[in-house]
Amino acid sequence: MAKKTNHWGALAAAAGVLAAVGMLMLMVLVVGEVRPAEATFPGKNGNIVYWGNVVGGKGEIFTINPDPVGGARLTNNTTDERDPSYSPDGKTIAYSGWDGSDYEIYTMNSGGGGTVQVTHSRLRNDHDPSYSPDGKKIAYQRYDGTDWEIFASNSDGSSGTVQLTSNARDDLHPSYSPDGTKIAYSGILICPGCPEQPDETREIFTINASGGDGRALTNTALDEQDPSWGNLVE
Repeated sequence: MAKKTNHWGALAAAAGVLAAVGMLMLMVLVVGEVRPAEATFPGKNGNIVYWGNVVGGKGEIFTINPDPVGGARLTNNTTDERDPSYSPDGKTIAYSGWDGSDYEIYTMNSGGGGTVQVTHSRLRNDHDPSYSPDGKKIAYQRYDGTDWEIFASNSDGSSGTVQLTSNARDDLHPSYSPDGTKIAYSGILICPGCPEQPDETREIFTINASGGDGRALTNTALDEQDPSWGNLVE
């Protein structure tokens, strides 16, 4: 006698398998939506910007694409440009340029051109620009006639200049924190008896982005400088 086939049971089993597969796909989509896979530093690598000496000993701004190798010269002036720094969105570059009497902070388009003068310090030198995370501010070091202090100005050239440090030491190489609330920099501490520098040493400080008293993070007499903030990836 032929064995009867339970069509309803087979259909139910197939439906169960399809439901399980669908649930698995939904889980994959949901997990991918909530916790996407990402590299340690999200985003694509772009060009590297730098300054180099050309004939005559003056600096010019260049970019280079490391993969594939290829680059471009962005400035070609009779003046001296150095200390370039990309904006967070990569559309502009801040740099320090000689205007005939002193160094000022400028910005230009990342492909060259569109120059905007950010600072007008009048016989004071401005160097080492650093963009805030939102791109609206640029922090930099300025020689005030006695020592170097940290200042910040609006990146669009509309001034808004604020002096962030004011003390008897040199404060150099500012760098904004990823959330834009603080600035790290290198400052001079007096260090009697230090073998490397008997009278002073460079240490790492932080300060609120609005200014105030700097907080020393190091005091090792090892001459620390050029701080750069990392960005925590959760």
